[in-house]
Amino acid sequence: MNTPTCFSLSWTDPDVAHLALNRPEALNTMGPAFWRELDALLSDINAEGRARALVISSTGKHFSAGMALETFGGAITMDDQSPEGRAAIFDLLSQMQATFTRLETLRVPVVFAIQGGCVGGAVDLVTAGCIRYASADAFFCIQEINIGMVADVGTLQRLPKLIPLGVVKELAYTGRRLPAVRAQALGLVNEVFDSHAATVEAALQCAREIATKPPVAIWGTKQAVNYARDHSVDDSLRQMGWLQGAIWSNAHVREAIVATKERRAGQFPSLTPLSSFQDSD
Repeated sequence: MNTPTCFSLSWTDPDVAHLALNRPEALNTMGPAFWRELDALLSDINAEGRARALVISSTGKHFSAGMALETFGGAITMDDQSPEGRAAIFDLLSQMQATFTRLETLRVPVVFAIQGGCVGGAVDLVTAGCIRYASADAFFCIQEINIGMVADVGTLQRLPKLIPLGVVKELAYTGRRLPAVRAQALGLVNEVFDSHAATVEAALQCAREIATKPPVAIWGTKQAVNYARDHSVDDSLRQMGWLQGAIWSNAHVREAIVATKERRAGQFPSLTPLSSFQDSD
């Protein structure tokens, strides 16, 4: 893809991708370019197989002020006067929802580093990740209710699986801010740090640790945890049997044990690039 305008992508470690929202002058709002670029970047990261973990951070005072109105062509001009116009709203939202769902279905874990305001669509974004770290000045706000609409890109579907339902309703009905310290107490945030820099470093360190594990075992663990979240224990145990049978590796287990005894990093193959299958057509 062309050089992104809303993001910067770096590899501070050979197998840890670091994606940063990079429009601080616009409070990292989510306009049309944001959606196009994020979808393409996640697709590329997923297909390449190089990354063993992905860190997503931001720049400036705030993580993101959420959706830019031009995403909808101007909220006031959305066509609610015809069935065709309302169908187009559904299709547009479906596309945006699918972009954030890519984070959930990405083959590697996603770790967020959040500073300042995480507002509106930014809450939709971070709830699709695996792990969230925050700086002490961070806060979360379901802003949509404050502008007369319903949050519609994942917050109301994912947040109830992360924090108590009563708190979700409080935040969603009132548009109040949830400070980082309370977010940690509720389980939305794993840990709170004094500064933005410390938060990003903690996220990168977590990603580096993940990257030392067998990538296919991490892939399987993410599959199992996400499945268990949405299914019964019996169904999840059955799925676990099929999953383990599909990816079990005696070689990986031996290497992990030997590496631990020898106090060295284990040597494990990366995930197979998906592009290799596409290129063979």
